[in-house]
Amino acid sequence: MPRTARGTRTKRHASAAGEPIGTGPRLGEVAYRRILEGLFDRRISAGSFISQNELVRLLDLPIQPLRDALRVLETEGILKIHPRSGIEFLKADLELARSTYQFRSIIERSAVRAYAETADANEIARLIDMHHALLEQLEIDSAEECLDAMEELEQQFHSSIIASLRNPMIETTARRLKNYVALIRLDVTATAPRMIRTIREHLDVLQACEARDQEAAEAALAHHFQAALQRILGMV
Repeated sequence: MPRTARGTRTKRHASAAGEPIGTGPRLGEVAYRRILEGLFDRRISAGSFISQNELVRLLDLPIQPLRDALRVLETEGILKIHPRSGIEFLKADLELARSTYQFRSIIERSAVRAYAETADANEIARLIDMHHALLEQLEIDSAEECLDAMEELEQQFHSSIIASLRNPMIETTARRLKNYVALIRLDVTATAPRMIRTIREHLDVLQACEARDQEAAEAALAHHFQAALQRILGMV
């Protein structure tokens, strides 16, 4: 049976979630990751209202690093802190999906033009090979078995394009958008046909970049984001 894009999986987050809490500046970073992991693994329900004490018990975190991480996540729009009341976590809706994919498209359409012009040919070839390898894997294995590889492929594809702008502010924004995408996909069923369509759309972009055709690369990426949003909305 197909499962949701992140569902109740904990494997991908096991290393950080099991990381011991020590001392020093890393405490807030560990707390930040554990909160997101709890949200994406559904230990914390999207849209839920929960107290700080409940989060301390659920995520095995000291209170001060938890508070520091909560303040950061509030600035990123993942949650809202209600003083003396609790923490309200964001629940994705259609408007968030539209806004997120529109913003991603604005950033990456500019980035893919730079990528098509300047990316190392060997890097483009490596990404193309990775996409073909996953297509072959999907002919043998189930969508569930390929899900981790698909997520890693998407991460490498989009981060490589964004990195071509060499702009730390944009990279920071892209990381925040990635958290929104993860929330949006919580209730999206991962199926082999959807994965295959995504991979082929990526290949259209990469092949245009390989040909150093900036116009075609931008057009292919714009189509990819439009199609991805339609998949999120259940239109295809």
